[in-house]
Amino acid sequence: MKRKYSYIGLGIIILIFGIIVIPKIIETLSEGTVVKENRTESVKNSDLAFVTRDGEKRKVPPFKFINQDGDTITNQDYIGKVYVAEFFFTSCPTICPIMNSNLVSVDQEIEDENFGIASFSIDPRKDTPEVLKAYEKQYGITNPNWNLMTGDRDAIYDLARTGFTIYAEENPEVPGGFEHSGYFALVDQEGYLRSRKDEFGNVIIFYRGSVPQGIDPTQADEEPQIDILIEDIKILLDHGNKN
Repeated sequence: MKRKYSYIGLGIIILIFGIIVIPKIIETLSEGTVVKENRTESVKNSDLAFVTRDGEKRKVPPFKFINQDGDTITNQDYIGKVYVAEFFFTSCPTICPIMNSNLVSVDQEIEDENFGIASFSIDPRKDTPEVLKAYEKQYGITNPNWNLMTGDRDAIYDLARTGFTIYAEENPEVPGGFEHSGYFALVDQEGYLRSRKDEFGNVIIFYRGSVPQGIDPTQADEEPQIDILIEDIKILLDHGNKN
């Protein structure tokens, strides 16, 4: 008899759980609120998420470098603009040509005075302003807000690893002598890192920039993300125009 009563009690507990808890779970999922490993922000599905670290929104730290025209460029020059950041080097024989061809396509698609690109050279010893100027002409870069930057090597690597957490390393064993991830970072008008969420509700953080556009995903190790980058840039620009 006691066992029968224990089953009845367990059934009541399960029923109460179903009535109270399950509707809240459904409501949470419908709002697109998912938190995992401090990488996501509770936002609606229609918004872009903030990239976070330990629950804090990640902001691009101060930087100061020289661009292809010999001008000093800082993070303050990008305040009020949506921009994409990359780490590259002009003599790269592998992924950099793909990355910058993709960025040219992005720039041509956006054509907005409040959009910019920040390209930081991870080979500043060779990539002088003169070399970067020739690279600008090679790729037909005309956007005045696209700065190809060089400067102190340690400062650039610290910005990559700590500021953006994008991998970059000097390695004489690889083609070109440097290796890096090929990711693009998206930054909003206030300097915060932004991104969309994947199908599981996690922020993707970065956009794959080293996969050619139009490639058949079945023929590549990774699917290109240039189209979604363009969409997300437009979302941020549109949001800024409404404010």
